[in-house]
Amino acid sequence: MRALLLFISIFFFLSCNKNAEKSECNASNQSDKQFEMYQMSEMAALMESMYIENEKLKERIKKGDTIGKFPSHFLNIHKAVMTDESDNDQFFKEQASLFITSQEMIYKDPKNAKQHFNEGINACVSCHQVKCGGPIPKIKKLYIK
Repeated sequence: MRALLLFISIFFFLSCNKNAEKSECNASNQSDKQFEMYQMSEMAALMESMYIENEKLKERIKKGDTIGKFPSHFLNIHKAVMTDESDNDQFFKEQASLFITSQEMIYKDPKNAKQHFNEGINACVSCHQVKCGGPIPKIKKLYIK
């Protein structure tokens, strides 16, 4: 009986030590890893900026407020550095041009601002369906109904 009790005690002690060693090992491995901050590409930052500008523009159009001036920094869509430069292909360039044309038309033809705005959003959605689908639900929130 004593031998069995001694065996169980030793087994329990050793298994606790192994778990403690594992925990220490995992903790030291985690502290050795460096956390890397996500660095937005120029294009991603530009698209975030365009989204914010278009949220404001949407509200002005819905309220019938003055439209203002075309944000010229939108033209950087043609030259902003992308996360994956292979995405800057002919398809992207065509969709970017459609977006810019639609956006410029909002300011040139404010009577049809809603139509031009939604056409610009269509260009964004069309491009993102092929290139990067993640932001599509967010982009669709911009549509003016």
